[in-house]
Amino acid sequence: MSNLPTLPVTFRPGRTRVVLLTAGVVILLVISAVAMLLEQLGPGERLSFILTGALIFWVLAQLARVRVVADESGVTVVNIASRRRLDWAEIVQVNLRPGDPWVFLNLSDGTSLPALGIQPGIDKQQAIADARTLRTLAEARSVRDPEESTEQDQG
Repeated sequence: MSNLPTLPVTFRPGRTRVVLLTAGVVILLVISAVAMLLEQLGPGERLSFILTGALIFWVLAQLARVRVVADESGVTVVNIASRRRLDWAEIVQVNLRPGDPWVFLNLSDGTSLPALGIQPGIDKQQAIADARTLRTLAEARSVRDPEESTEQDQG
């Protein structure tokens, strides 16, 4: 298992994150500059411009926070508006099929969880490598976990 990364490891769409945060900063600065340069605007209107720019930045920052963190005990999936902690044994399969917008985790309860932290958008090859790594980690970790849970059930 020497090809496995040292845990914990964080998967996130690096280039997409840079684009989103850069766009957010630029939009906030441009809207704020426009608010200050338009002389006919009153203080309340200027404030509303700046708050609109800040809101746009916040939305883009939320989109940029997505990640998948794998550690010894499981995986934490942070999506746009949610965070979910999974034990390794809960992950049945890691999927990134052609055309998928991000990785999907098939879970032991029969559901599927999108993991937006691995997405092929701007950097397809990195997403494929990350999906393979997470798949390998899940397969390696889930081999041990069922034995442990069987021993605990018998004990």
